[in-house]
Amino acid sequence: MVSVADLADLMSAGPVTLLDVRWRLGATDGRQQHEAGHLPGASYVDMDEALADHTVVDDAIRGGRHPLPDPELFGSFMRALGVRRDVPVVCYDDVGGTSAARAWWLLRHHGHESVAVLDGGYSAWVAEGRPVETGPGPEKEPGDFEPGPGVMPLAEPDDLLDGRVVLDARPGERFRGESEPVDPVAGHVPGARSAPAAENLGEDQRLRPLDELRERYAALGALDGDEVAVYCGSGITATHDVLVLEALGRTAALYPGSWSHWVTDPDRPVEVGP
Repeated sequence: MVSVADLADLMSAGPVTLLDVRWRLGATDGRQQHEAGHLPGASYVDMDEALADHTVVDDAIRGGRHPLPDPELFGSFMRALGVRRDVPVVCYDDVGGTSAARAWWLLRHHGHESVAVLDGGYSAWVAEGRPVETGPGPEKEPGDFEPGPGVMPLAEPDDLLDGRVVLDARPGERFRGESEPVDPVAGHVPGARSAPAAENLGEDQRLRPLDELRERYAALGALDGDEVAVYCGSGITATHDVLVLEALGRTAALYPGSWSHWVTDPDRPVEVGP
């Protein structure tokens, strides 16, 4: 994560590629939000177009409601947005980083060595009186980012039942099976622990202090020696838990298809309740 002040300093010191990843479940107005106001020079990133590949039907790694994009497809979108290997990238949204973390994860996964998420996102930038631009913005000079082989750990469905610590980043009511607004089956993976990504944030939608987060994830057993896997509804908000664990010095595997992929097989077990 990078603070508003640190990002402003970074932008003053040299080029920075800014990616606006405003997305939230059930909404389709990300581009309109971007055109109404965005960080200077930022490019809008469409979650469904650039950060997912809906041609994938069912695959252990690339399945689910937001399948991971083909690396070459992802690379072509990033180059079109001006992403360069030698220029830092900062991703932001307006939901505390829980959407922008998907872009962070994909860029890290495919080898970009300098990528961060703006703490507090667009609202934090505006709240501090920083300048904004409106409209779609100019086309960018193509970047040179070429995606490398994936380096961030991934989990497959069978891995979630092998005794490792499994965290569910969805809201608690979805974990418990009390509400399921999107997927056909409610509940959670047996043995998983509820770790809503939203609880990584304070009321101002900025990251809670790291000592508080360390205490939170220690209580979940995610800072012990066992391997950790994280999932959510479709592999988006789970990346925020991965991001926080990374900040705490713990590497976690992402189950990209997440719950939307888990429930495609009726033989996979489901639990409800706490």
